[in-house]
Amino acid sequence: MDKTTITLHTRFQIGQVDPRIFGGFLEHMGRAVYEGVYHPDGAHANENGFRTDVLAALQRLQMPVMRYPGGNFVSGYHWLDGVGPRDQRPTVRELAWQSIEPNQFGTDEFMLMCQQMNWEPMIAVNLGTGTPEEARDWVEYCNAPPGTRYANLRAANGHESPYDVKLWCLGNEMDGPWQLGHVPADQYAIRAQQAAKMMKDVDPSLELIACGSCTPDLATYMEWDRTVLEYLGDWADYVSLHRYVGNPANDTPDFLAVTNSIDQQIEEMDAVCRFVQAKHRSKKRAYLCFDEWNIAYRNRGSDDMPKKGVFAPHLAEEIYNLEDALVIAGFFNSFIRHADVLKIANIAQIVNVLGPILTRGDEMLIQTIFFPFEMYTKRRAGIALQTIVAGPTYTGATHGEAHFIDTSAIWDTDTLHVFVTNRALDDTATVDIAVTDQTITALQHADMLTGTNPKAENTFENPYVIQPQPFDAVRIAAGKATLELPPLSVVALTFAL
Repeated sequence: MDKTTITLHTRFQIGQVDPRIFGGFLEHMGRAVYEGVYHPDGAHANENGFRTDVLAALQRLQMPVMRYPGGNFVSGYHWLDGVGPRDQRPTVRELAWQSIEPNQFGTDEFMLMCQQMNWEPMIAVNLGTGTPEEARDWVEYCNAPPGTRYANLRAANGHESPYDVKLWCLGNEMDGPWQLGHVPADQYAIRAQQAAKMMKDVDPSLELIACGSCTPDLATYMEWDRTVLEYLGDWADYVSLHRYVGNPANDTPDFLAVTNSIDQQIEEMDAVCRFVQAKHRSKKRAYLCFDEWNIAYRNRGSDDMPKKGVFAPHLAEEIYNLEDALVIAGFFNSFIRHADVLKIANIAQIVNVLGPILTRGDEMLIQTIFFPFEMYTKRRAGIALQTIVAGPTYTGATHGEAHFIDTSAIWDTDTLHVFVTNRALDDTATVDIAVTDQTITALQHADMLTGTNPKAENTFENPYVIQPQPFDAVRIAAGKATLELPPLSVVALTFAL
């Protein structure tokens, strides 16, 4: 393969990288909560019933923010069911995933977990079957000092001090016909505005995320967002977007080129935000919150949905492989390349359900997609730089022309983090990295994830097939760095400048 050159300049800045783009998502779906993070009867349970082996692994990902409790689940969830003495909480039939929900894990348990994990909580309210007033009451429960009904209830439940939750999602995927309480955009906008006003009346410091288009595949894509944002105006601090990708055609090169489509989705959604801001002649614009994203196509849960309702069913438990890990790196590259507009992102989800971690009884498995997350999050501080890539390209069947080399870069004063993926199936890539106004003086550290087979995966029986490894195939000369990158690989490098 011909050489690829990545050219950078520290004056050509995109924006400060918000650490919240490395967030997570915990939904009451399948075994994400029960048998995932919460398993009081398991061998790894602590005094709160939290699963310590899973939480220790999640600590490695340094997630700054965690979205909860859904997802489709939230559109049928009534938060009062999940607070108070556990033996008095109702067991209910949960309709989104046709499961049995015992409500043993709720608001207070989630907040305690956030405190232990140093996660900023991000709560989605029920605007499907719920009401704006119910959302307002939840804000009071979480954020108000004792002295009123729901703040007193929190204190009576053993939590005198407010939780001070700032990030609140105004529902979930309300544009989707599958969603409980789905309505057209103009009706959702009215409901969301009513909730937003009452919620901010309780706590004016809230940051609110409006439901945007949850997939580019719906006929209402972008028109929904325009309608909602035009009505909400300055009530919306962010608008959400979701994306699940896959490789059902078994076309690895095209799958790896999906970054083109991710870039396009972000830029289209940002264009809607800018249009509405200009139309309103407003000084405030909504930024983007990519609060659900991942790879999901092998087991979406539809074929094996429990018909009569069971507790903690096995739903959407993907087994991820090497090509999936490279696509996860592609998502992060796209997020970094749009650091000026994308401020929050939450991988969906964190354990068992589309998880980088799987459990089986008291066993735990680290999946391939865990590792690029860890490689990137260790190097997330700084300002995203524009990357000029010159080198060979190929054309994917559906995603169009893409460079064999996918990349992003973050500059932090005298340190440069560069992320490079070689999407070639068979060819080693030679890559030059040059910072035209700086001198690269040394490689401080680097990690690589690679393998010979794009379908290689970790399993409980063979858990170490795909593992990160130190990377030192770097030459530094004349202030530039040259890499020799094997096929099907992603490398995260930190250079001294």
